[in-house]
Amino acid sequence: METERQDELDLAAMGHEQVLTRKFNLWSMFALAFTVLGTWSTFAQGLSSGLTNGGSITILWGLVLVTFCNVCVAVSLGELCSSMPTALGQAYWIFRLVQSPGGRFASYLCAWINTFGWWTLSASQLAFMTNFILGMKVMFDEEWTGASKPWLEFLVYFSLTILMTVVNLVACRKDKVLSWYNSFVGIWFGGLFIIIILALLISVGTRADLSYRSASLVFGQWINQTGWGDGVVWFTGLIQAAYGLTAFDSVIHMIEEIPNPRKNGPTSIWLAVVVGAITGFIFMVVCLFCIQDLDTVIDGPTGLPFIDLVHQAIGLRGGAALLSLFIFNGVCQGVSILTTGSRLTWGFARDGGLPFSNYFAHVDATWKVPARSLWLQGFIIACVGILYLSDYALSAILSVSTIALTVSYGMPIAALLAVGRDKLPPGEFSLGRLGPVVNWISLIYCSITTVFFFFPGEPNPAPADMNYAIAVFGLMLVIAVTFWFIKGSKTYLSTDGAKALLLDARRLESHNVHQVDVDHGKAMRKD
Repeated sequence: METERQDELDLAAMGHEQVLTRKFNLWSMFALAFTVLGTWSTFAQGLSSGLTNGGSITILWGLVLVTFCNVCVAVSLGELCSSMPTALGQAYWIFRLVQSPGGRFASYLCAWINTFGWWTLSASQLAFMTNFILGMKVMFDEEWTGASKPWLEFLVYFSLTILMTVVNLVACRKDKVLSWYNSFVGIWFGGLFIIIILALLISVGTRADLSYRSASLVFGQWINQTGWGDGVVWFTGLIQAAYGLTAFDSVIHMIEEIPNPRKNGPTSIWLAVVVGAITGFIFMVVCLFCIQDLDTVIDGPTGLPFIDLVHQAIGLRGGAALLSLFIFNGVCQGVSILTTGSRLTWGFARDGGLPFSNYFAHVDATWKVPARSLWLQGFIIACVGILYLSDYALSAILSVSTIALTVSYGMPIAALLAVGRDKLPPGEFSLGRLGPVVNWISLIYCSITTVFFFFPGEPNPAPADMNYAIAVFGLMLVIAVTFWFIKGSKTYLSTDGAKALLLDARRLESHNVHQVDVDHGKAMRKD
């Protein structure tokens, strides 16, 4: 009870009331973060990107580099989360660190970028599962053209959106259900990882007509089918690894639903990245060893390299059974992704950032969930599905999620470096003297990868091959700035109550810093 009371006081000091129950524990929060990150399954979904942009060299050794950099980003955000554990996360930290009108505007932009990133990430998961469901039919009938019919794609996509939204709505009726659900999905996700790699290895190893690829090809094959120079391809090839290790801020936006968030939050963040990277590396090594016909996998009948790889290695019926489990897992992951996105949407509305914020900030007393924000998110994600009528627009929407989330990670780290680490309120997780180095590595990584992820797939592309992510990102910024001038500048973190609570929080921080100094002095005298 004492811990719960302290968590409520900490949240109150940041200007918020405890309205969501702290239903998660360290394990269930890690399970949520691990499944939302979904590293090995995300690599399966985006296998074509890695195979054509550098091959096994960028897939494996690029992953090692991306893992190191993402761990730096994860612990940097973990330190900020420990200092200021609130669902708005990155945007709130900028607001607190940069205490000026410009800081509030930067915070508002970060909130829009972060929220947009989670909406598009949710849409991309739904789109991937739509493709895999329809791709299963193509496995059995390569002449079937239904998988490319926009109306059918939208119907499956829309049905999945409704299903995942409703599950999120009903799962919070009892406090423990959502926690149990994510624990189950985490165990299932880990178990399926073992099942798939064993099935691939055993099938290829026991069938006379199949063979493993050589270690030199698995660990050292360079493939460049883009038209870009090898140096550019090295960076564009990192997008598969980056996408598989993006979205660890799920913990940040669920932080008000876990006890002792200053300690448990950072642990869940960095642990999810490390475990995700290890399982992702093992998974990709197994897949690369088990590829039989590389050309067919890259450009196969289903258009989904992982489906064609499983078909080659395991066969039609066995592969279909395995892929059915994979799709079930992907739908369960999608539920957790929508959970996180809805909490960020709610947090943004609660702080006056969205149109009709007062309406969407409501937490339903019956369902114990921000139901209005959940349905708003579902509506926006469903609208994205209409873009199945335009492949260019849909591809751009889906690819911008990694970029938006990466930018939202870099912004608060840049703010911390700009104002000085001495301005960071105390928390239970601290990087200490390593902080500046880790923060700079994080910021450089976010900056470089963001630039290269805007590159098209080839130089001088035709309109069909353009990367329209930069146009979508720019449009999102225009919408955000427009809303800022219409209402956000007056309402976002700017009510009289919010200002008073902010002053209280700063006084509390000063008291905490003073108390730490006093306790340190007592300890020194005792020694």
